Amino acid sequence: MANILVVDDEMGIRELLSEILGDEGHVVQSAENAQQARELRAQSRPDLVLLDIWMPDTDGVTLLKEWQRDGLLTMPVIMMSGHATIDTAVEATRIGALNFLEKPISLQKLLKAVQQGLTKTAEPPRGSVPPRMPVAAEATAGAAHQAAYATNVGQPAPLGSHHMMGATFDARLTPAPAPINPMAQFSFDLPLREARDSFERIYFEYHLQREGGSMTRVAERTGLERTHLYRKLKQLGVESLKSSKRHD
Repeated sequence: MANILVVDDEMGIRELLSEILGDEGHVVQSAENAQQARELRAQSRPDLVLLDIWMPDTDGVTLLKEWQRDGLLTMPVIMMSGHATIDTAVEATRIGALNFLEKPISLQKLLKAVQQGLTKTAEPPRGSVPPRMPVAAEATAGAAHQAAYATNVGQPAPLGSHHMMGATFDARLTPAPAPINPMAQFSFDLPLREARDSFERIYFEYHLQREGGSMTRVAERTGLERTHLYRKLKQLGVESLKSSKRHD
């Protein structure tokens, strides 16, 4: 999850980008002009900025220059425009913009550019992976474990066993959890129309759960346009994970 700032004077663009990026799990702030963008940047540093070039008060390239001049260009910035020339895009890139998206922006290009921008600044987590012992040390530890088990039990340690806090546990003795079958909720005794609605409800709930509530990925997975998908979910009474969390 990342904090993304969308700067565009068109309300429809701001709402659309906020909805798409919100479905991807990001926290989105929006500004309709350069002044609002300055205020939001002064409050915190976003992980990524989507910045429109043509705005009524101050254009995006000028705002980009300001941030560079004042040492505030510490995050990736992706420029957007439907009327910019190649020279404008080159200038923005020279100043420090990471990428340039031409309007109307395709969903695939948007998500790819955002992912590249976030990957560029992402730092590997510190301390999350313990240092791996040398191979020789691993072999010695494994031999010691085998010897200790043979001494106490009188036979070699079984494959797949785990030694923890002085006790040996056989992983084979712990049964794997049975997979959940979503079709267990389905009844073949229903009339055709009700059975079809019931199946589609289970189908979309399954994909929403699988994709973590991302409407963008669910749309791609099911082969539906986002507008059609929203309409279908509303018709079936299926709530997205994000909507259900808001009700809790």
